[in-house]
Amino acid sequence: MSTLTLQNVSYKYEGTKKAIFNDVNLLFEAGKVYTIVGKSGAGKTTLLSLLSGLDIATSGQIEYGGENLAAMNRNRYRAQKAGIIFQGLNLLKGATAIDNIILSMNISGMTGIDKKARALELLKKVGISPEKANRKILKLSGGEQQRIGIARALAHDPVLIVADEPTGNLDKDTEAKVLKIFESLAHDESKCVIIVTHSKNVTTIADEIWSLDKGIFRQLPVHRNRDQESGARGQEQKKTSSNKKRR
Repeated sequence: MSTLTLQNVSYKYEGTKKAIFNDVNLLFEAGKVYTIVGKSGAGKTTLLSLLSGLDIATSGQIEYGGENLAAMNRNRYRAQKAGIIFQGLNLLKGATAIDNIILSMNISGMTGIDKKARALELLKKVGISPEKANRKILKLSGGEQQRIGIARALAHDPVLIVADEPTGNLDKDTEAKVLKIFESLAHDESKCVIIVTHSKNVTTIADEIWSLDKGIFRQLPVHRNRDQESGARGQEQKKTSSNKKRR
């Protein structure tokens, strides 16, 4: 199912002549992880700003669920449709993890639910204990803050998750935990996950990898990690064995 569609999208900064990218046509679907790679300054974050509704294309059209994003109430779109994980996280440092997530629910207009219970459920989902959920953000590690940023993005149960360098400041073990969360969101919960990254590790969970260089998008081959490959082989072996038994 198509979540986001880019049709002949071009973008250039106001007051400049050179376009960051021209006539881009891309399709992002639910149930998949997409990674966007490229050098610093290539326009990756600009693309995420367009997908997040923080900016609009100079020309062309971006559609969410078949509706022109430029014509939508983009504040409501971000509050209710898209979950955005900023590079700087933008968490309220003096508030607790629970308070940050409840604030996101309030902004989205969610009613009729136990917001504290849902916040605790989301935090548990990303590996944050109830004890740490009640700590102020200032008292938590960078990896814990990153996972809280993911939980906050999920507060209003969006179909679309957009993340800007979500593992940039994480150690290898914490990065692996965060990647499992993104992979599960796409493959188990049918969300559309779009990640801008410099990390080769992040691309190992991608269903599609796109590079942006000199304004041109190119699709790159997907390289799954060993655990994923062995899991896929195991599933195939099970199917083969099952078919033999039926015969």
